[in-house]
Amino acid sequence: MKVGIGYDIHRLVEGRSLVLGGEELEHEKGLEGHSDADVLIHSVCDALLGAAGIGDLGRHFPSSDERYRDISSMKLLRQVQYKVVEEGFEINNIDVTVVCENPSISDKIKDMERNIMTELELTNFSINIKATTNEGLGSVGAGEAVASFAVASIKEL
Repeated sequence: MKVGIGYDIHRLVEGRSLVLGGEELEHEKGLEGHSDADVLIHSVCDALLGAAGIGDLGRHFPSSDERYRDISSMKLLRQVQYKVVEEGFEINNIDVTVVCENPSISDKIKDMERNIMTELELTNFSINIKATTNEGLGSVGAGEAVASFAVASIKEL
């Protein structure tokens, strides 16, 4: 068994959709980034890549590569899963904490978990997503950004 940790943060800006966990949320701002900027999925990808010992999201899908402009992060997650399997591992479990002042995402968590399980074609799988605020502190607390932390464990095939 191996464990990896992932973290991501993106600025909230006007003119973009807010996508978290593969769900498009109602909000006046969205996350700035080269892809769809889904911080939840990015943190999961980094946790999985770290557990497998094969770098990070930027190494595999650089923002300098136009093939990834506005790509769904769910597609990147599927590619990360392939890379983990190529290394001889399968996903055991994923635990995520999303830090966001607004909007509240608690009513969308089950949908986000289902999106990830569906994208990875996993049936006997443990994923847990939690949400919290930053209590008004820092850029996340000021509603200027959204952050996500993830821990993933993988096991040998």
